[in-house]
Amino acid sequence: MATPNKDPAHLDRLRDYYADNRRIPSMQRIAELLAFASKTASRRLLERLAAAGFVQRTPDDDAWIPAGRFFERPLVGVSVRAGSSDVIEGTGAEPFLVDNYLVRHPSSTVMIPVKGDSMIEAGIHEGDIIAVERNKAAKAGDFVVAIVDNEFTLKELATERGKFILKPHNKAYPIIRPKSELEIFGVMVGLVRRFSH
Repeated sequence: MATPNKDPAHLDRLRDYYADNRRIPSMQRIAELLAFASKTASRRLLERLAAAGFVQRTPDDDAWIPAGRFFERPLVGVSVRAGSSDVIEGTGAEPFLVDNYLVRHPSSTVMIPVKGDSMIEAGIHEGDIIAVERNKAAKAGDFVVAIVDNEFTLKELATERGKFILKPHNKAYPIIRPKSELEIFGVMVGLVRRFSH
């Protein structure tokens, strides 16, 4: 009887280790973590994971580092309802990379943490991380990061009497009506939120 392939489970252990330590463990540490008999088994695992695109060698070939697929997460093939329940267990899952979903133009996209509550009624909370595209043309209705009085602010871009204004999504904050030309840093294209620490 063939030995079952445990590489997916081993990869998950390496991902957890990386999340805690921000590095791929040494061959010896992999052997200890995964109860391998030798460092040779660790090397063979990394070679298999490299062939599948999960890890790679550094340019100077002195260490293993994550490759693109290392950060993939399973995307379940059924949507979850906010109302009545659906069955998720047992459904197929496609590989999902958050960066591929949020970022269309990596060279012009930055991630910015949100501070304050002026956009809370739009579902944007303090501590969220927003993806902002620098070279995207802004239009009314977009959420933009604008520069006002030499400070960055996140608001909805709107128009009033033919001029652009910045509209908060919290009634406690006033609309910003720039006196001179409005400077747009970038357009918000996505958001990441963590619920537990």
